[in-house]
Amino acid sequence: MAERFVTVDRMTPMLLPEDLRNWVDEDDLVHFVIEAVERMDLRGFRVNVRGTGDAQYPPSMMLSLLIYCYANGIFSSRRIEAATRRDVAVRYLCANTHPDHDTICRFRRENFAAVADCFLKVLELAREMKLLKVGVVSVDGTKIRANASKHRNVTYERAGELVELLRADVAELLEQAEEADRREEADPGKLPEEIGRRQRLKEKLEEAQRRLEERAKERAERERAEYERKVKEREARKGSAKGRHIQPPEEKPGAEEQANLTDPESRLMRRSRNEAFEQSYNAQAAVDADGSALVLSARVSVCANDIGELEADVRAIPTEAGRVRAVLVDTGYANGEQVEALQAEGIEVYCAMRAEALECRRRYEFRPADRRREKPVEYTAPWRRKMIEKLASPDGRRLYARRKQTVEPVFGIIKSVMGFRAFRLRGQAKVQGEWSLVCLAYNFKRLWKLMGGRRIGPSQGGITGSPSIASLSTLLGALVAVSTSALLGFGRKILATPEGRFRNHCGSLALTPTSC
Repeated sequence: MAERFVTVDRMTPMLLPEDLRNWVDEDDLVHFVIEAVERMDLRGFRVNVRGTGDAQYPPSMMLSLLIYCYANGIFSSRRIEAATRRDVAVRYLCANTHPDHDTICRFRRENFAAVADCFLKVLELAREMKLLKVGVVSVDGTKIRANASKHRNVTYERAGELVELLRADVAELLEQAEEADRREEADPGKLPEEIGRRQRLKEKLEEAQRRLEERAKERAERERAEYERKVKEREARKGSAKGRHIQPPEEKPGAEEQANLTDPESRLMRRSRNEAFEQSYNAQAAVDADGSALVLSARVSVCANDIGELEADVRAIPTEAGRVRAVLVDTGYANGEQVEALQAEGIEVYCAMRAEALECRRRYEFRPADRRREKPVEYTAPWRRKMIEKLASPDGRRLYARRKQTVEPVFGIIKSVMGFRAFRLRGQAKVQGEWSLVCLAYNFKRLWKLMGGRRIGPSQGGITGSPSIASLSTLLGALVAVSTSALLGFGRKILATPEGRFRNHCGSLALTPTSC
């Protein structure tokens, strides 16, 4: 029996245009994104109210485009522009329009505040659907690479040495330029490109020195209150019991402090002791641990550790989302002052004092007992003792076990499923907006999964099944309205190609009313 293959014909044009809705599955995320964004109040987005210039794309379409592309791992503005032509769902979302990458980038960069407002609206939508019930919250942070190289870091002392070297080089080049001007070998109104390049590098190094000085002064101000307290306690003691001299806070940059010339606000960080240092930001997230696993707040910190982030993360949760009654955090957030401040407001904190594997020990531990690195620590702080007793209770162990199965999967989905492992923008303010957009896209993806891939409201028609009588009537009316000249022009295009399937009976390739 002869082989049978599907006919693949790329040369025959379609007689009538296709409906893009028929090419997108009914349970695709794009429908949920479009309908959810259309329900939002988008008056906070920047638009050209004067109406001058070219027609602008509506904010609802641009926001839907960013959310859907971010949810599917497309973050670059150029790749998003390419997706409007290659991806059928994105092409349907844009209604067959193609915003260029500069428009996409500018819209994203100028509307971070409005995106943060939409973040709250999605949480309100989840509450309206009875999918969000804030009570127990898991908080954690993850290191995400900055858009900068760690090899562009410089210390305060080295920056000063390079500034002096650049000044000498610029002076030497200026003398060479003046000598060339006197000999009329160069344009006297234009400095050589080498001078301008060195001058810009010198300015960056001087700015790095100023930033390091400001950081040192801010650190000294934070440590001054603790220093004064220790001094008073020392003076209150008598005789030899006073102890040794207490060093005042240092207001000069340390020998190991560095500033990055590409993204000065990023820091050298590493995820663990076994990882290498990378130029990164500390992305924080508070996740609902009562079942929805939605991100309630998204912050970006420049601190490599989480010791001072707990209170800020909890207070970043909008009150409209609900009242927080318990917070689950790992040992990196063990800050006594912040824990006591939250508990004074009625928010119970569950913070591990040791590694999580020791707090929630497996029944069947894989490692032999003699190979475990377990060094028991005797804590003296009252709040630590209370925390250990709380986590040792059956209710505390059961509640704390939710932490790793709520916030950790969120970071896993963002990094491995969505593929977001590095920021595209620079500066903490812009990185904060980008992280909010990433978490917004995750919330859309998660909310869509919680709804079982269904839409928010009733279908707006035209996506599944056979066309209705009304649509058939509209189609027939359009066919009748086609003019004779348009049909003749279409036939002329077909017969003008070598692969044309039809020729008129006169043998002529030209199709005109009088050709026969």
